[in-house]
Amino acid sequence: MQIGIRFHDTVELPFEERLQEIKRQGFSCTHIALSKVPGFTADTNALTPGYAMYMRDAFRRADLDVAVLGCYLNLANPNAEQLKKTQDKYMAHIRFASLMGAGMVGTETGAPNETYSYDKEACHSKEALETFITNLKPVVEYAEKMGVIVAIEPVYRHIVWNPKRAREVLDRIESPNLQIIFDPVNLLWTDNFDQRQEVFEEAIDLLEKDICMIHLKDAVVEGDSVKSMACGLGEINYDTIVKFAVEKKPFIHATLEDTKPDNAVAAREFIQNIEKKFQ
Repeated sequence: MQIGIRFHDTVELPFEERLQEIKRQGFSCTHIALSKVPGFTADTNALTPGYAMYMRDAFRRADLDVAVLGCYLNLANPNAEQLKKTQDKYMAHIRFASLMGAGMVGTETGAPNETYSYDKEACHSKEALETFITNLKPVVEYAEKMGVIVAIEPVYRHIVWNPKRAREVLDRIESPNLQIIFDPVNLLWTDNFDQRQEVFEEAIDLLEKDICMIHLKDAVVEGDSVKSMACGLGEINYDTIVKFAVEKKPFIHATLEDTKPDNAVAAREFIQNIEKKFQ
């Protein structure tokens, strides 16, 4: 695996110094959302070729890959005007990624309301899935034209909440440019946390050929929710996931999430120690 980190989880420094610090900490790639870079913009009209090439060259100077360019917006928004703006922003990010050299544009899968809020009955409904597929299709078609991968990230509290739903989306859109970000913890909630190993194995079984990136974090159940944290601090056994990555996905980008500047290196080393068992 090529282990990286989310840009916005790192110590705040001037942009290019921050990239150098990420490299110094032993990471090889980043997951970046332009809206979370201080002083930068994700405004659709600002995503010019020059901006993309500046970013490309800054990452090259730091010897870092851009594993994913994040655009985590709601593609199930029932407000037609807002949905159009969201789709336009995805397309702008796809163009940007093609020039920036990002591995993919990544997204979660939304909620069928304007506030992007979790309502289990609504989010997990067949109607919500139909809406999401309909609204994702033109984004994927645009990605095909630009030669860019769009990767959806299944999340229990969103529309594509389990591996079966993710498989249905992939099969119905049927595009090589639509793939999967596998975040094991995001497939969990309080009612399936105790069955987490089965959830992970089902995801690998159903989605293996389409997994193009992995997110790594730990988690515990806390009250009526699942709390995530840096790898090595919770209850997740990563053996199955790391073994899958080593054996089936050589050199895959795998970015840490929910780290802090003072525990990021320890989280990386925790995963790399597991990786050694399968090499």
